[in-house]
Amino acid sequence: MKRFRRLRSSDKMRSFVRENEVGVKDLIYPLFVIEGNNIKNPVDSMPGIYQYSIDRIDEELDKVDELSIPAVLIFGIPDKKDEMGTEAYNPNGITQRAIRHIKEKYPRLIIIADVCLCEYTSHGHCGVVCEHKILNDETLPLLAKMALTLAQAGADIIAPSDMMDGRVNAIREMLDANGFIDIPILSYSAKYASGYYGPFRDAAGSAPHFGDRRSYQMDTANAREAIREIYDDIDEGADMIIVKPALAYLDILKTAREKILQPIVCYNVSGEYSMVKAAAMNGWIDEKRIVMENLIAMKRAGADRIITYHAIDVAKWLRQ
Repeated sequence: MKRFRRLRSSDKMRSFVRENEVGVKDLIYPLFVIEGNNIKNPVDSMPGIYQYSIDRIDEELDKVDELSIPAVLIFGIPDKKDEMGTEAYNPNGITQRAIRHIKEKYPRLIIIADVCLCEYTSHGHCGVVCEHKILNDETLPLLAKMALTLAQAGADIIAPSDMMDGRVNAIREMLDANGFIDIPILSYSAKYASGYYGPFRDAAGSAPHFGDRRSYQMDTANAREAIREIYDDIDEGADMIIVKPALAYLDILKTAREKILQPIVCYNVSGEYSMVKAAAMNGWIDEKRIVMENLIAMKRAGADRIITYHAIDVAKWLRQ
């Protein structure tokens, strides 16, 4: 008789044969940086998450550094927005200044800079708009300029999340032409037009003022298309790719892992985080157990690294 339970009989036996694990090195922590002074704004739809001004962001970065979380993903929230999102590529913009601050005070940290116009545009879309149409090719030079200013500020990795066609190529050419040939691109290659982003738009102030993003983010019903997007970004020069969201798209993550050799990151997005937090706050679930189960599912499906708002809690649990 086969006895599968022999390898489940104790903690040490289960640990000995465990196929996948989540470690601190797997975690990437997103941060929201806002213009102003002495600001720590709670994001009501994301319990435990805040917008920080640069003079207070060390409150969070000290935890990240002490827990040895290796990387942060930076989102900037400007005080001025316009049709062209000019603060996105201002060399002295909020995100650029935040990166310089982090690079100086926390040189160990890997800084991943999100590249998208949605937080910086008055209309809330990820590209240039004309008569309610998001213009692809006209947006590419602006994304490339933004990427360059972020690299000049000290970003270690450039992460375009806009989903404009050809943006990886435009960014790679801009970085290379300006001497940043060693800065890798982590592309949001399979980014779906998901309802799970709602709380993020509260945190980043990036909700579109008209329509939605379905004309450039992926249809949630499509799987094969994701692989086409991934292949195309790699051909254009992406060094790593992101699958976003994570939990409802583990099939995409698993297929991508089977198809490509490049590192894959998944984004455990705001809606996924907030649902767990809300259920835990109501006493309906064991928060630690559910979070760790979710993250191990992402690792099991093929993620090399995980962007998650749970990162600080997870790092503490792993240390315990």
